[in-house]
Amino acid sequence: MDQQLTPEMKAQIVEWDKKHVWHHITQHAPFEEQAPLIMSSGKGEYIWDVNGNRYLDASSGGVWCVNVGYGRERIANVIKEQAMRLNFFAGTAGSPIMAEFANKLIEKMPGMSRVYFSNSGSEANEKAYKIVRQIAHKKYGGKKHKILYRERDYHGTTITCLSSTGQEERRQQYGPFTPGFVEFPHCCEYRSQFEDSDNYGIKAAQLLEEVILREGPETVGAIVIEPITAGGGVITPPEGYYQEVQRICNKYNILIHVDEVVCGVGRTGSWFGYQHYGLKPDIVTMAKGVASAYAAISCTVTTEAVFDLFKQDPSDKFDYFRDISTFGGCTIGPAAALENMKIIEEEGLVENAAHVGEYLKTQLEVLQTQFTIIGDVRGKGLFIGLELVEDRETKLPVDESVLAQFSAKCMQHGLLVGRTNRSFSSLNNTICLSPPLTLSMEQADEIVAIMAKVFHQL
Repeated sequence: MDQQLTPEMKAQIVEWDKKHVWHHITQHAPFEEQAPLIMSSGKGEYIWDVNGNRYLDASSGGVWCVNVGYGRERIANVIKEQAMRLNFFAGTAGSPIMAEFANKLIEKMPGMSRVYFSNSGSEANEKAYKIVRQIAHKKYGGKKHKILYRERDYHGTTITCLSSTGQEERRQQYGPFTPGFVEFPHCCEYRSQFEDSDNYGIKAAQLLEEVILREGPETVGAIVIEPITAGGGVITPPEGYYQEVQRICNKYNILIHVDEVVCGVGRTGSWFGYQHYGLKPDIVTMAKGVASAYAAISCTVTTEAVFDLFKQDPSDKFDYFRDISTFGGCTIGPAAALENMKIIEEEGLVENAAHVGEYLKTQLEVLQTQFTIIGDVRGKGLFIGLELVEDRETKLPVDESVLAQFSAKCMQHGLLVGRTNRSFSSLNNTICLSPPLTLSMEQADEIVAIMAKVFHQL
């Protein structure tokens, strides 16, 4: 795909990158001796680096977001058309494309009503936290301001989002954190907190209630949860868990904020992850797959009941959501997002994610019978995790260096996979698969075949 790059051009690109680019979550010391990875082009489910090496991308851009695959000309075209028509106006005003996309999005989210635009998952979650805090001041004299977050969940990279992240290594060296965020226990059945795991889902949810009672229900305004824990190990909720979470939150008048930044827009075989479990959220945030990373966009979506709390007294100068996102007024994101949703609908990609995802998961479970290093296979749709262990009986996690070796060898064989990485003190042991929703059965077999080859090598 990159035959147009001469050796001299490639060398120049590498030199510029090594001299001037600060890569995300990357130790740069090795670049003194070796070249960084530089991706150059993509098509469908495949991506090429500047040296012409091709990879089947089972990570959707490295951070699970290129849901409809690479090289979608029709999305590029609508981006150009919208940029020529109106590229931006502050979000204090609307635009036709924002209205059309918001309407399309809400059609997929029964019970939800309003869409607030911004740029990234972290920013969308910050907006949600501000909504909860402002409600606390407007209705409860500031008292019902605490937000409970779940152990192992991740909600973003800003200081306040890290304040609500249940991954201890992600938080290291970034404190002190925003006050008012309180952790409650995880719901990973494979790592059960109980000797007896009967009714695990109910028991795990009741651990949330214990934290609420300890903190005081009158102080807790909301909980924030990933419907399926993503970077924390692709943890699917156990049976009955979310039904009990819903009951508890209703009992104590606590808002439910579902973070769909990873799971949203088809990834799990439903439009949104929470829709598998009967949850009725008050706030839903999303980003990565909203426009399949063709443009920067995130959404904070609320019910009409939440929205109505911000327009009760027009004479009060503080009785509205006093927030702004500069580039939330950019129209390119909604244009790309609308076309992205049309593609997902027309090509049946939600259904494909469910169908091919179930097949891929089944084939990985077969792989589990062949390699004792695979302790657990879990996930939903095209969102699957393999937890690697030293010993199946003790469930002792492998060191994260094993996963680094595994992903490096997969890459040598032309496959890109994700992994938990410097998030926990001892549980960086899950291989994460999140290929584009366009993945075929044959490509699923290719993923499994390469992984089997690498497991043999390990």
